Amino acid sequence: MTTFPGWIARETPDGHRTTLEELDSGILDDGDTTLRVHYSSLNYKDALALHGRPGVVRRRPLVVGIDVTGEVVASRHPRWRSGDLVTLNGAGLGEERHGGLAGLAAVDGEHLVPVPDRFTPARTAAIGTAGFTAALSLLALERQGLTPAHGPVLVTGAGGGVGSVAVALLADSGYEVIAVTGRPDSLHERLTTLGAAHIVDRSELDTGGKPLAKQRWAGVVDAVGGPVLAGALAGLRHSGTATTCGLAASAAFPGNVMPFILRGVSLLGIDSVRTPHDRREAAWQLLARHLDPDLLDTVTRHVPLTAAQDAADDALAGHGTGRTVVDVRAH
Repeated sequence: MTTFPGWIARETPDGHRTTLEELDSGILDDGDTTLRVHYSSLNYKDALALHGRPGVVRRRPLVVGIDVTGEVVASRHPRWRSGDLVTLNGAGLGEERHGGLAGLAAVDGEHLVPVPDRFTPARTAAIGTAGFTAALSLLALERQGLTPAHGPVLVTGAGGGVGSVAVALLADSGYEVIAVTGRPDSLHERLTTLGAAHIVDRSELDTGGKPLAKQRWAGVVDAVGGPVLAGALAGLRHSGTATTCGLAASAAFPGNVMPFILRGVSLLGIDSVRTPHDRREAAWQLLARHLDPDLLDTVTRHVPLTAAQDAADDALAGHGTGRTVVDVRAH
């Protein structure tokens, strides 16, 4: 048996606890591809799991971490060979299957994609599920026919992981980006650097309960949910499209059907967990075309594996911005 460090969620007499332990390879799932993990990242789901909060971990004991980037050690899948650098987002990791906040992972090769030539493994991990979700959101908007010529795109939660990558992707793709944040003053320089043309306080999306507002944007990438999403929909132009992927504000939707039936808008849900392989490939190709690695570095911080739980505090407190990479090799 090979031993390795990992954050593992367990059921204890005192409730759900997640601790950093020395694990052995016998605990791993029966995936066809074994990875030596180089990096993982911290997403909101990971923050919940690291602090024993409900709603993410669906079996215990379970190694947490919904992202993994690393090197193939061995594989029965025809696409992969020892030494290949690969990445995986979602696919049940850290929820139903042992995840990426550990030195080893066993996964299904069908879900893996190669680390793009444009990115190092560390940068690929920085993109993680958040950036992957941002790319899926843009792909969904464009499948609905959205182009830069249709008008600006609103990005909610623009200071967070999904939002910051979405701003950069949209701007590089030629869209006029309106970035929404609860911290417009402190994040103004960062969001402008990422490509935002306009930065507005999320309070501007408060319609006072009115279902419709002035038609201002042609598309929306929402990572917040709740009343912020309702306000974003109220300002969509006729036949506009919004995507939604988060619930940082609320899982409830205090909206109204009026934007749908009077303006013909569309609302598309983005699921980054059960994404089919062709869309995984398309999302990473989009990221490789339109995400500047140097810009990514400006919104990324790195922590060792031992500090993952502490780093999750900011996300749970609503203070987290950008992306956090966990260097699994540093422990």
